[in-house]
Amino acid sequence: MATKETKKVTLQISGMTCALCVAHNEKALGELPGVEKVVVNLATDKATVEYDPAQTTLEEVVGAVLGDGREMRTVTDGDKRN
Repeated sequence: MATKETKKVTLQISGMTCALCVAHNEKALGELPGVEKVVVNLATDKATVEYDPAQTTLEEVVGAVLGDGREMRTVTDGDKRN
């Protein structure tokens, strides 16, 4: 069986104030092609996204959050092999 490479990125997001903000970010990120997992945490202002880089770029992941009117403070990018 061939292994599929996924990327895991943690986004530090500012401006989230409620559960509705979390839901909007989860939806925006989850609708991107190739996104396998999204976890948005209001308490830490972070979103962790696992995605297939053959289908979605890091720029598109960041853009999904920025397009929702949020600001980004840091981005941590890492590789993960499945």
